[in-house]
Amino acid sequence: MISADLGDGTYRNPVLAADWSDPDVVRVGDDYYLTASSFGRVPGLPLLHSADLVNWTLVGHALQRLQPAAAFTVPRHDCGVWAPSIRHHDGRLWIFWGDPDHGIWQVNAPGVRGPWSEPHLVKAGRGLIDPCPLWDEESGEAYLVHAWARSRSGIKNRLTGHRMRLDGTGLLDEGTTIVDGDLIPGWFTLEGPKLYRHDGWYWILAPAGGVTNGWQGALRSKDFFGPYEERIVLEQGATDVNGPHQGGWVRTRSGEDWFLHFQERGAYGRLVHLQPMRWGEDGWPVLGDGGSPVRVHPKPRLPERPPSAPATDDDFPGGRFGRQWQWTANPGDGWTTAHGGDGLRLSCPRSADADDLRRLPHVLTQRLPAMDAVAEVELTLDSDEPGARAGFAVLGDAYAWIGLERGADGVARLVHRFAETTAEAERDAAVARAAPAGRARLRIEVSAGARCRFSAAVLPGPADASDDGAEFTPSGQVFAAMPWRWVGALFGLFGVAPALPGQQGPGYAGTATFTGFRVRPAGR
Repeated sequence: MISADLGDGTYRNPVLAADWSDPDVVRVGDDYYLTASSFGRVPGLPLLHSADLVNWTLVGHALQRLQPAAAFTVPRHDCGVWAPSIRHHDGRLWIFWGDPDHGIWQVNAPGVRGPWSEPHLVKAGRGLIDPCPLWDEESGEAYLVHAWARSRSGIKNRLTGHRMRLDGTGLLDEGTTIVDGDLIPGWFTLEGPKLYRHDGWYWILAPAGGVTNGWQGALRSKDFFGPYEERIVLEQGATDVNGPHQGGWVRTRSGEDWFLHFQERGAYGRLVHLQPMRWGEDGWPVLGDGGSPVRVHPKPRLPERPPSAPATDDDFPGGRFGRQWQWTANPGDGWTTAHGGDGLRLSCPRSADADDLRRLPHVLTQRLPAMDAVAEVELTLDSDEPGARAGFAVLGDAYAWIGLERGADGVARLVHRFAETTAEAERDAAVARAAPAGRARLRIEVSAGARCRFSAAVLPGPADASDDGAEFTPSGQVFAAMPWRWVGALFGLFGVAPALPGQQGPGYAGTATFTGFRVRPAGR
């Protein structure tokens, strides 16, 4: 990925040009930590670090398995972790999130690298989303606010407030509607609240109007339980930044205020922008350039840091994959194999869902970059089992992949397949061709509008043979990547094989090895 730092004292939005959905941020000393929605991918609750709010690195995850574990043994792409909040209190980092099907959860740790506590269910229930805690130093009380998912509860456009136990383990009341968006003219889909205390007021920074075309609101009250007055503080205006909203406020040690939020970009997901923030003479926050998003702006007055961005490339040393990768469900035993060299050795589990990648829990994914880019990986199909296959995919509500499959005649072939949104099985996107050595380099070129061109180079000889002269050949039609409902499209690596007749329980059909995963800007 490319840093948003322009190297001249300014930065360009987005500062995170990929799907870091529903961001929230906190400062601890001179360090800034950001987390984001991870939905049904595992590990969840990504943890990003920055020293200047512009250059970010991914340092880990706070959630190693989704809970309840039995609910996430299969992919549930739009479920799981929704809109977390991150706070620092009593010497610990705390993250609260809502699972729309199960309730409000939290984890906590003494520092960003953990150890993180096991997930604790703060409040059970359906439709409880977007929670945010506040330990109020002025009153000595603790509070929590959350929103509602109508798809599970029949309720929307409302914010509910609770008193909370000081240890963050439970709530002390049944909850009160503290903001009813139906009573605010023109407001709808009020959600994603972030709760603060400032200048004698309780503040809720919350988006409304929907993820694609909405706005950022601010609400304030002298009493946590209301009544609140409201104002729109960030909206698209004459810019090309649609739906600028849902994020978090952070103050630097020197007193500068900044707001990180997302912009919904279809298949690219929700990209993170950084807006300057100040407090007007009337006491209300002013975001961006007078309430409109900025594209290029002077950086925060913080010590200079080398340009950085979350990693994408991976050599898979020892068979291990980097922090940027996530499974599409809670991981199972035997999906990868450790070894002494470089390269990701993925198993090819036998599955009745081999012809639909969207149903497979063992697809290893990372975010699609929101730029014109070229991604490549080398694949060796080690399995000799007929029907065993492995490949490189662009995964979403519709998907396409290119890779290798072992035929009934024992010959490995280069295949390219796709599945439409409503399709229950995939189809060929190009005519298969022989890959006698079972090796290929796979390439996906992403251009404007997340349009993906697939190509491959069939490689001769064993893995240690010379690849000189291998040329990439375009394959099939251009594929327009698609998101799921709330999740942007993903790059994915996988191995799989069809289930055997009468198969009971898990089984494996050998392995496939991926090496040298690279993503570079187009034209480089």
